[in-house]
Order: sequence, then C-alpha cells, then structure tokens
Amino acid sequence: MTAHDAHDDGPGHAAHGHEGHAHGVSENADSRWLSGALGLIVAYMAGEVVVGVLAHSLALISDAAHMLTDAASIVLALVAMRLAAKPPAGGYTYGLKRSEILSAQANGLSLLLLSAWLAYEAVRRLVSPPQVTGGLVLATALVGIVVNVGAAWMISKANRTSLNVEGAFQHILTDLYAFIATAVAGLVMTLTGFARADAIASLVVVALMVKAGVGLVRESGRIFLEAAPAGVSPEQVGKVLAARPCVTEVHDLHIWQITSGMPAASAHILVAPGEDCHAVRADLEAVLEKSYQITHTTLQVDHNADPLLSIGSRPDEHCEESHGPVHRSEPTED
Repeated sequence: MTAHDAHDDGPGHAAHGHEGHAHGVSENADSRWLSGALGLIVAYMAGEVVVGVLAHSLALISDAAHMLTDAASIVLALVAMRLAAKPPAGGYTYGLKRSEILSAQANGLSLLLLSAWLAYEAVRRLVSPPQVTGGLVLATALVGIVVNVGAAWMISKANRTSLNVEGAFQHILTDLYAFIATAVAGLVMTLTGFARADAIASLVVVALMVKAGVGLVRESGRIFLEAAPAGVSPEQVGKVLAARPCVTEVHDLHIWQITSGMPAASAHILVAPGEDCHAVRADLEAVLEKSYQITHTTLQVDHNADPLLSIGSRPDEHCEESHGPVHRSEPTED
C-alpha cells in the first residue's frame, strides 16, 4: 500500500508525493563526457606546469593550480554519481545523494585556499618581478583556450542539474577566461617586456577562483544548513497553502534540499471539519509541484476540531510546540 492509498483511519493523515523526482546527481548524467573532459584537463595541466616552470610564469602555474581543482571536481562528480545511484540502505534513508554536496564544499574550500596562496605570490611578484618568457606564456595560454573550450563543450553534454557537474562546468569557463587573461599578459610581455603583466594576470585568475569558490561554498552550505532553495520563500509558500480551499491552518512548514535538484517539503495541515483530507492533500501537493517545483512532500493532514467540542481551549491548537510561523486562512466575509 502506497502513502497515497493510506486510509483516513487515524488522528493524522500523512502522505508523500514522490512522482517525478529529480534526485540531485542524476543517474542519467553521462559520465563518458565528464571522463573525456577530465582526460583533456589532466594532460594539458601536466604540460602547463612544465612550461610554467621553464618560463618562470606564475600566471601559468596558477592556471594549472586552478585546473587541478577542476580535475578534482570532475573526479568527485564522477564518484558522487556512483554513490548517488546506490539505493537507500540501513540508516541512510536517502541513500548517499548528499555526497555530491560534500565534494562540492571540499572543491570550493580548495579553491579559496589556493587563491590565497596565489594572491600572496602575485603581490610578491608585483613588488619584485622575475624575468618571464612571454612567448612561451602566450603559446601555452592559446593552447589552453582551445583545451578549455573542448572540455566545456564535453561537460555541457552531461546532466548539469548536479551542483558538482554545474560547478565543474563553471570552473572550466573560469579557466577559459583566465587563459584569455594569461594570453593577453604573454602578448604584452612579448611586445613590451612588461614583466609585471604576469602577476597582474595571476590576480585576475585569483579573483575568478575566489568567485567560484565562494559560490560553491555558499550553495553547498545552504544545503547542509537545511535552507530553502534559492528563490523559494517559506513564508510565501505557507500563505499560499493556507489560502487554499478548506485549509484553516498551516504550521510546522519546512522546505529544504536533500541535495541539489531535490527540494523537499513537510508541513502539518489543518482542514475544516467534515472536509476531505485526502482531496486537500492532493490539491496542496499539486500547488507545491506546479508553483515551486517541489515534488518530494510529506504532508500531515488533520481535521480542525469542532469549536463546539473545544470549550475552554483553542480548537486549532494541534501542536504544543510547532516550529516556525503559523499560517491561518483569512476569514471570509459574508
């Protein structure tokens, strides 16, 4: 018997909406595209480190460091896909779907740590610039632009509903911009001999790394802290649900993300005496799905107590300690 088949035979009627879920790291995500992009990035990254050392270019080494985090993010995304595909077992009732959020946060933190070190080195080279071989820097950066365009195209073919896959895609775009900045620096050094252009290009890369790192940490942090999905206001959702026909009160409303692309909601709903709890629940689930793309729902639906049978107490008080605000339907005017 499914939750939707539950009979109205208890003090509370709890049901779950499960149709059409998008469970974060999707099983449909094509790991072949990610693996191909990973191969391109690792091969080029190794060559870039060698050339960066020979050319004494911090810009190339910083680009390689950024590409290392890109490679790590792709590896973690591939691992997360495997873990997310495993069915729930034991105490892990949602499976291991949140593993992608762990890897996204680790990737974001590594970006921030690397950017701090590279910023220090770039400032040091601005003060005392070493001799940099501009021609090698320019040639390597031009090849890097081609490699990153190819890698970005490959990842764009994969399922980007995952925070990891989308993060890897955005990181490669960041690398693309960084290589453009490095190519400009190499051209400037070749034509003018202005060695500080290398350090300036490094600072551009650092700024892009910080932006990407902060974004990943912020988004993964919201999921760990059980925050509502960006753009969804629980206060507004509560008011909308309370305004539906037959609903008298909505409380204990929680909206969160189990993992990226998998929002969920739970609430305690009170309906007017004599109304059909199951019909009300179905209506509220439809509202959550259509208006807020929330398909994983757990709604406990109860009849409001008859005021004539609740003398001396509040007839609409069902929970001694509800969490969050209480939303009640507006009284209708005759």
